[in-house]
Amino acid sequence: MYELQYKKRAIKALATINEPYYSAILQAIEALTTNPRPNGCKKLTGRTGYRIRVGTYRIIYDIFDTMLIIEIVNVGSRGGVYDV
Repeated sequence: MYELQYKKRAIKALATINEPYYSAILQAIEALTTNPRPNGCKKLTGRTGYRIRVGTYRIIYDIFDTMLIIEIVNVGSRGGVYDV
């Protein structure tokens, strides 16, 4: 089972998201602890990390398999979520 860690940017972004997306995003993030590479996840090109979609939102995260850690890097709509 993987442990979740959040960057400050991700915490701030989550605070601005309204229901029903907020609950769906938290549920998707929690599911990453048992399956960090679910169906539909994509490896990012040009940088490290993965992304999953929840509706119109994207969750950007890094996986550290040796330490069993998933770090949530950013959450947001398609437009600016990749700018890190």
